Amino acid sequence: MASEVVQRFYAAAQAGDGATIVALLHPDFRAHTAPGMPCGAGGTFHAPQEALTQVWGAVFADYDTAPYDETWHQTTEGIIVVTGHYRGTARITGRAYEAEFVHLWQVTDGQISWLHQYTDTARWHQALAPAAG
Repeated sequence: MASEVVQRFYAAAQAGDGATIVALLHPDFRAHTAPGMPCGAGGTFHAPQEALTQVWGAVFADYDTAPYDETWHQTTEGIIVVTGHYRGTARITGRAYEAEFVHLWQVTDGQISWLHQYTDTARWHQALAPAAG
């Protein structure tokens, strides 16, 4: 079932398990992440290894963070819509943050083939910013 594959993605992300994340991704995986993401992690990415390196790897280098799913919906076209919050801390400042997200997922042949991410990128940047004063 498609939603079980996506649930395994969230569990792997929360465990920091990059190998499982890559195994869940279809060879033709495509991701579109919020353009304002820090660490150069915003944009369009193709293939599992590129997404792991340029999105999740880049983010995990600067943040101790994970996505926590809260609501799940499925469209008549089979798109899985998940809302929730990223929670964590920026490694350089130690500042905690929480940023709302919406993820759109597509599963093909038992693997995740597409992700479109929307998130409050300002919250991410605020956690990285030096303290005022």
